[in-house]
Amino acid sequence: MAEEASKKADDNTVFIGKKPSMSYVLAAVTQFGDGQKEIYLKARGRSISKAVDVAEIVKNKFVPEAKIKSIETGTDQIENENKEKVNVSTITITLAKE
Repeated sequence: MAEEASKKADDNTVFIGKKPSMSYVLAAVTQFGDGQKEIYLKARGRSISKAVDVAEIVKNKFVPEAKIKSIETGTDQIENENKEKVNVSTITITLAKE
């Protein structure tokens, strides 16, 4: 039962990284097309601005009925290549289709 809940959470999450923005826009639009009512755009560090771009492109160009439901910010602590702990900013943008 817990596995089903975590799988469902992963199905509607798009992790933003180094690919072009339109790759993530396509992933988000596909999630809405598959019947998801909410999707989560998650990004860390330098990818945060790309996550904002993706949310705006999805909302303004492809899924006009989608609205930004919430924006959460935070900090993750990760190890860099020198085994030092560094803080990295994170963002989660929740898009909901009405």
